[in-house]
Amino acid sequence: MGRAFLLTGKPGVGKTTALVNTIGLLRGSGATVGGMVSREVRVGGIRKGFEIVDILTNRKGTLADVAGDGPRFGRYRVNLADLDAVGVGAIRSSMEGADIVAIDEIGPMELLSTEFLKAICEVLESEKPVIGTIHINLRRSFVAKVRPRWEVEIIEVTRENRDEIPRKVADSVLALLGGKYGSRQEKGPV
Repeated sequence: MGRAFLLTGKPGVGKTTALVNTIGLLRGSGATVGGMVSREVRVGGIRKGFEIVDILTNRKGTLADVAGDGPRFGRYRVNLADLDAVGVGAIRSSMEGADIVAIDEIGPMELLSTEFLKAICEVLESEKPVIGTIHINLRRSFVAKVRPRWEVEIIEVTRENRDEIPRKVADSVLALLGGKYGSRQEKGPV
């Protein structure tokens, strides 16, 4: 049974930053972290969309863009082809090539892809620890669906605790891995 640590909180509170810092600590311990992270794309200081990055290969794709094609979500168009190729591909390949799987973000845009949801279930079926972020509006409904089958811990990120969370999550994940890895030295950004 998989064990997942999912960070949630208000928009802009630092969920992705806390996740990226957790990944750095885990990598510094010698663990291999795979999966995907999402990043804002800004042009002239204005958010124009989001990109997806495969943590292991640094392959990039477009998650959503104001000028793109695909299903509309708010002011964005979701690029399901890139989400499936880069994001889902990163999650699935990390089940073979990594010790830990990171997913940023389990959110309404990402869940427009049935393959994304399948990949989340596949990784939770595996023995790999999962670290990730989940949209604040999905935390209850998503966990209600998956908790009966998988062990999921939801951690709320606030401005007060966001600097402590990476170390706590990294310690919990390393404990799950049975002390296989050494001390945590932060190893660069994702």
